[in-house]
Amino acid sequence: MAVFTPLSDTQVAEFLSRFDVGSLAILEGVAGGTENSTFFVTTDRRELVLTLFEQGEHEELPFFVELLDYLDEHRLPVPGPVHDREGVALHSLSGKPSLLFPKLPGRHPLSPSLEQCRVLGDTLGRMHVVSQHFPGHRPNPRDLNWLMAMHHRVLVYLSPEDQTLMKDEVEIYQGVFGDAPPLPQGALHGDLFRDNTLFEGDRLGGIIDFYNGCTGDLLFDLAIVINDWATGDDGCLDAERHDVILGAYQNRRPLTGPEREVWPTMLRMTALRYWLSRLLVVYVDPPAHDLTPHDPGQFHTILTARLNHGALPLPEASNE
Repeated sequence: MAVFTPLSDTQVAEFLSRFDVGSLAILEGVAGGTENSTFFVTTDRRELVLTLFEQGEHEELPFFVELLDYLDEHRLPVPGPVHDREGVALHSLSGKPSLLFPKLPGRHPLSPSLEQCRVLGDTLGRMHVVSQHFPGHRPNPRDLNWLMAMHHRVLVYLSPEDQTLMKDEVEIYQGVFGDAPPLPQGALHGDLFRDNTLFEGDRLGGIIDFYNGCTGDLLFDLAIVINDWATGDDGCLDAERHDVILGAYQNRRPLTGPEREVWPTMLRMTALRYWLSRLLVVYVDPPAHDLTPHDPGQFHTILTARLNHGALPLPEASNE
């Protein structure tokens, strides 16, 4: 159960009184999170989501609020935070930073249809066009600099073959990205897996969970998407999903020459990013709560598949 700080109806009713959202009718804890306490809040006027932040750098929360406000203002399907009557979104509840969001419609797509993939690619392309002008800044906490600094901490837990694999890959990334021309920059989602989207059929109800949001290479965001949305259980790319996502994306934001040049390496680097982060949770820095960590082996499989089979040809923009 992803409620680490329980709340009473009285606490939430008092909290809601600061906002123009109606009176509390139903309060329900949400299962499924890994870091924060989340509640569904139903009032006599609307459905909302209340999040209490249990971990992370709380001083970075204003960045997330500003990013979500910005994307919401540009009509992206994100949960723009609800502001109180004084215009303030970020509050404290039960001693924890808290935000109130509209509840967006839909469910996580377990096996995305091609139309869902097209819609996701189109929306991410729109988001990246807009996010290049977002004035806020938060360095990517899981970029190449992080890989270089952190991979040594897990080597002792790996087989000799995997130690060599990880060290060689990080060295290759340093060479490729150290010599590459600057890539297009903007605000990123940073973790756009299928379970951070909501669909009603083929309609995208929303993109959620921006707490890995940052600024950096737009291509990093796109590679994370392809490694999740267009990858089979064997780690290999699904050509149809791959082409649909990238075609729709490039219809909004065509990739530059330098981006195309480093694309195969970016796919590998983002796969290693999740392999490493999950290894760190398992062996070095386990979660503060009794939750089952994600399997690092999934992204070891994806990385190995990218090495063995390479990247698929990049499609041009779709004609739709």
